[in-house]
Amino acid sequence: MITLLILLAAVAILVWGFYRAKPYGKLGIFAWLQSIVLMAPWLFFFGLFSLGIYVNLAGVLLLVLLSAGVYIYLGRQLRAMGSDQLVAQRLANLADATDGATVEGGRGETSSPDAETEQGEAPSVGIPAEDLLALEGIFGIDTFFRTETVPYQQGAIFKGNLRGQPDPSLKQLTAAMVSKVGDRYRLFLINDVTDKPVVVVLPTEDAEPRQSSTRQNILAVFLAIATLCTCLETGGILMGFDLFSTPEQWSAAAPIAIGIMAVLIAHEAGHWFMARRLDIKISWPFFLPAWQIGSFGALTRFESLLPNRTALFDVAFAGPAAGGLLSFVMLFLGLILSHPGSAFQVPAEFFKGSVLVGALAKSVLGSALSEPLVDVHPLALLGWLGLVITALNLMPAGQLDGGRIVQAIYGRKTAGRATVVTLIVLAIASLANPLALYWAALILFLQRPLERPAINELAEPDDARAALGLLALFLMLATLVPLTPSLAGKLGIGG
Repeated sequence: MITLLILLAAVAILVWGFYRAKPYGKLGIFAWLQSIVLMAPWLFFFGLFSLGIYVNLAGVLLLVLLSAGVYIYLGRQLRAMGSDQLVAQRLANLADATDGATVEGGRGETSSPDAETEQGEAPSVGIPAEDLLALEGIFGIDTFFRTETVPYQQGAIFKGNLRGQPDPSLKQLTAAMVSKVGDRYRLFLINDVTDKPVVVVLPTEDAEPRQSSTRQNILAVFLAIATLCTCLETGGILMGFDLFSTPEQWSAAAPIAIGIMAVLIAHEAGHWFMARRLDIKISWPFFLPAWQIGSFGALTRFESLLPNRTALFDVAFAGPAAGGLLSFVMLFLGLILSHPGSAFQVPAEFFKGSVLVGALAKSVLGSALSEPLVDVHPLALLGWLGLVITALNLMPAGQLDGGRIVQAIYGRKTAGRATVVTLIVLAIASLANPLALYWAALILFLQRPLERPAINELAEPDDARAALGLLALFLMLATLVPLTPSLAGKLGIGG
């Protein structure tokens, strides 16, 4: 039933997307076709799965590769059509601006009643008058045509019309600002509440993210030690003893604890290496200990401004990619190495807890899953724990990796809605699993706010990154959604 509901929900989303895209003409239809192509392999997989027909991993990967190729091709066509429309729009805007321009003091300049007071004075903002005058002078008809200046915190928002592509326009505006006022301010190109581009200028000390304090770094070390202890406790639980009651058995639990920590370290190393490559500073990881699975992962903060949404995606995606790949390799090798007499015996019901793990186990272990107890290698358990930890961090909420990925691809509005939906789903899931309630509480109090806007918030990540992001979100669902009893029975899991 759960799988069927997911399938029906996906179809409903596609139909709703078509009706929303139709008014935008050819551009809208092409964008809708992109979503169709990207979701087709998963609709095909879940559709057959709901009928009890299993498609092996190789077939699914082939479908994913084909759909990704078509997705990228449609994206190029979409951008080509969008560029043609942009050129036509810019020409129209240029003609309108020229018609409405008035000559003041020998310079062609648009006079807006919103940009100045009735006495001709600048609006009251936190920026000194001489700096504000210099900042208003950086705008031009070929980059951003300013029509209004409004106060914002200790800086200002400049409203108007973006006349060029975001990246080159931002570079020209930033260079002009530095030449006039130095590095005392930071310039951001973002969308306002009406999805219209605006330029925001803030003093450097207000715009730069806060750096971690010594006290916060000490807390990070303490949480890392606590997480090591909970990983040892998880290892003891899997080995069949309570570590805190029998601490002398810590060496028996150590291999499993090391395996969980390896996944956590790989995850954070992925974030760190990508951030270093992009010259972005991130805080020390604040690990979250958990009794049931060792850890929920770690929280990190950006300590420098992000240049664009592509950088946000790359840093957010690198962690789950590294940790998830290591976990998948552990799981796959563990299943291959599993044989009668392996170190662990687990109930076959164990493999009903995840669509991804159940399908992979079926393809590797085959008829062994029909027995009440299945002998498995320890790597299989470590791999599954690693996938669960990775999947929890890929949930599309707030400043989790999944929330940052959604924000990078679809923008802040969609990311905010996804956060609300995720919290509702976790609240419902907590009726069956208290772990979901604990995770929802952590998101609500620690990670619910969205990531702060990038310097260039308008430029979107490319189609390849969008495909990778959606693939990561699908694998998150496939890891956390359990098999229904009827599907498990059709696959021969648990007899």
